[in-house]
This record gives sequence, structure tokens and C-alpha cells, in this order.
Amino acid sequence: MPLHLAPQIDPTLRSALDETVLLTQLADAMGSPLGVVLPQQLAENVTAFRSVFSDHRLSGQIYYAHKANRSSALVRELAATDAGIDVASLAELQHAVGAGFVPQRIMATGPKNEEFLWLCARTGVTVSADSIGELAALATLVRDWSLPRVRVMARLSGFTSTGVQFNSRRSRFGVSAAAVGEVLDVIEKHVEALDLVGVAFHLDTIGLPEKAVALEGCLGALDECRRRGLRPWSVDIGGGFGVNYLADGAQWEQYTSALTEAVLGRRAPLTWNGHGYGLRAEGGHVRGSLNLYPAHRPVSGPAYLDRLLGTAAPEQRRPLGTLLLDNMYDLLVEPGRALLDQCGLVLASVLEVRDEANGDTIVRLDCNARDVSLEEHGVLMDPVVVHRTTPAAPGPAAVYLFGNLCLEADLITRRRVFLPSRPRPGDLLAFVNTAGYLMDFSATHALRQPIGRKVALYRDDGGWRWCLDEQYWPVHHRAEAP
Repeated sequence: MPLHLAPQIDPTLRSALDETVLLTQLADAMGSPLGVVLPQQLAENVTAFRSVFSDHRLSGQIYYAHKANRSSALVRELAATDAGIDVASLAELQHAVGAGFVPQRIMATGPKNEEFLWLCARTGVTVSADSIGELAALATLVRDWSLPRVRVMARLSGFTSTGVQFNSRRSRFGVSAAAVGEVLDVIEKHVEALDLVGVAFHLDTIGLPEKAVALEGCLGALDECRRRGLRPWSVDIGGGFGVNYLADGAQWEQYTSALTEAVLGRRAPLTWNGHGYGLRAEGGHVRGSLNLYPAHRPVSGPAYLDRLLGTAAPEQRRPLGTLLLDNMYDLLVEPGRALLDQCGLVLASVLEVRDEANGDTIVRLDCNARDVSLEEHGVLMDPVVVHRTTPAAPGPAAVYLFGNLCLEADLITRRRVFLPSRPRPGDLLAFVNTAGYLMDFSATHALRQPIGRKVALYRDDGGWRWCLDEQYWPVHHRAEAP
């Protein structure tokens, strides 16, 4: 019985997939793999997040996490909206400024070297500081170069709460919330150089309870700021809003149940060499935990933010959104994956299809696991077959997808994939909804294989047009606007 994991495909992305002639022409001209981004969908996603702010009557800003994709087209399209951008390196900051972002719409996060800090201070972007040392170094740069005060956020971690039985997990980012007093001491010492505008956290989790603890902890830190006479006005809750990758939750439940049965040896293996995705059999029982992204997540993206804002604070027992509103605090968010939902796909050419003696069918692609990093991020979903001609063998085909590297580990996915029809050499597989972290985040020149090129596909005058990613500017499809 085929175990499909059909991807969620919204109308705009579906319309692009229907352009089979255009997609095959692009792959022929630009090579495989080929990243295809849909910049206009990004603008729609910003609007969806903004509507949650409106529903909760909150002001604030949406900062796109630049690291989620290297595309210039996406960043330029975003610059044409009212959203901001979160940059985590010197090059990302330079890219954002060159795409049209003014400093007031840029947040600098992540580890920072001296050059990165200097350009932040020189241009006047907001700096989300990860440590007391970083704050001190920034203040020194401001003084040494006679620069204006720099807006800073104090990133905190390790929150505790008496309202729940657990604490937020430890993070490598930020100062312990218990040491917020030390952070404020530094701010007060360098008040002529540093302008504290808010506090922040970053948690690598989708757990609502942990984020509720962290958000309430940030509100407590802002109370301490007020007691000291400081007047920050914002809370940055980072990202981690998630994406719903699959169209059918029943398929996800069916597959994970079948995987458990396969690990126990009660059915034929579903993965290459019996890989269990974190599960293992011991004494007739399943041990371990499933190391996979929860690919079916109906409450994700803007809906997840809405759910978080409606969650009661563990100690104050009032909705977190209400607490923000009552204190007139701005809410800042940094979605990456969620803001790129439905914003792109990766096309890969089929090089070989062969049937093994043991009955397995192998499909070798002209791309590798770093070009579409599903396995690295634990995302399971089926690709879409783009046939050049009518398929010779319609009906489900169970295949393993191999990459083009001379490495045993280069499997596009360890899972046996059930395609709706058997591909042939020259056909394409489209890995949809991969713009967020799955398209180019891990792409390298391993074994001197080229990194895939990228194009922007956009609607104009009722039809689809395309250009190289680096040639896309929003003005091209808005020239007729007044």
C-alpha cells in the first residue's frame, strides 16, 4: 500500500507548477538543481502576519530572518513592504541595505565580530545583543568613532516561572534572565552610547508553554527597566512559528505508525538500510524518539502567533497579547521559515532510474542532499513529478532518491518515496515549499559540484514571467502603478 506524504500546495504555487513547459525550459537553460522563488507570495505572508497584530490591537514589526534563504529577489520584494529584516552577518547587513532597507527597519542578531558591530553602529541599525561583552564592545566603538547612540535590544535566555513546573530550555543565545540586572548595569554605565529599546529571546522550540514562560519573563525584565528609570518599549520573541508542509494529517499519522511497525520488523522496511529516524527496537518494544519535523502542523505561521498571544501567562494568568497591549509594548517577531511558506521550490533533473535485484527502484538526481536539505531539517514530504511527456507507467512508484555526490550518505531522503508515477531520465522532480531553509541553507561546492542557480517567478499582466534572482526588482511588475 503506497504511503504518500502529499505536500501542501497553495493556489499560487500550484499555478506555477502547472507551467510544466516553462519549468522544463528553465531547468534546461539554467541547469539542475534550480531554485525557483515566488517573491509576491512573500508579500502576502507579511500581510497574514500583520493581520494577527491587528486582531490583537498590537503595534510592532515583522523582521524576516534573512538566513532562511540567500535570494536577492525575496529581500528586495520584502523591502517594498512595511516589514523589516533580521540580519545575522556583515554580508547580510550589506545585502539588506543594498536591497532598499533603511536602518530603522533592520535588526542585527546573532554572533557579531568587530566589523559587523561597526557597520551596525555606523548605519544606525538596531543591535540585538547576545552578551554583556557585546554591549561593552559596541559602546566602545560608538565612543571611539564619535557615533550617535545605537538602539539595542537585550537578548535574554534561561527563563523560570513559578506558574509552571518547567523552565524554558537553555539557549546559546542571550544572557541568563537571572542576570538581567548586570545587563542593565552596563546599559546605565554606557547610557551616552547605548539606547535600550527592548528585550528579546530566541528559543529553538515550537512548544507554546516554553515561549509563554519566556515572553512573561521578558515582561518582568521590562518592569525592572522601568524601576530603574529606563524606558524600553518592545519585546522581540524571535521566530519558530512553523510551517504546515503536508496537505493531509491522516497521511502523516499513517506514515509514522507504519514507520514504527517497520522498526519493530512487523512490516517491510520503509527506509534505506532500515533507518529509524530516531526510533529503534529493543526487546520487542520501540525506544527512542522520532527526530522529525512535525510536517503536518495546521496551527503554524500566523495562526501559531495568534495562539501564543491568546495563551495565558503562567503567573499572571492573563493572555500574553493582553499584557503587551495593557503595557503599550510593541511586539517584534522574526519569522524565517514561516514567512517563506509557499515561496519557492527546487527543480532537480532525473539522471537515472534503475531497478535493483532486490526489487528496490533507484532514482538518481542531478542534485544532492545539500541542495534540498530535507533530511538535515527532518522534513518528510513527497516531490512533485514534472514529466516531459505522458508517463510510460502511470500509477504509484516506490523509489529511493539518490544524489549526485560520491558519498554513501548522499540520499535526498532516506525514506522510500511513493511517487504518483514512475519518472524517466530527463523528467524533473519539484521539491515544493522549500524556500525556507531547505533550498540553499546548506548548499556547498562539495566535490566541486556547482551550487544551483536561482530564478524569480512572478505574475505580471495576467501571466508568469521570470528573471534571474539577482535581476529581480519589485518595480518591474509595478511600473504601471500610479
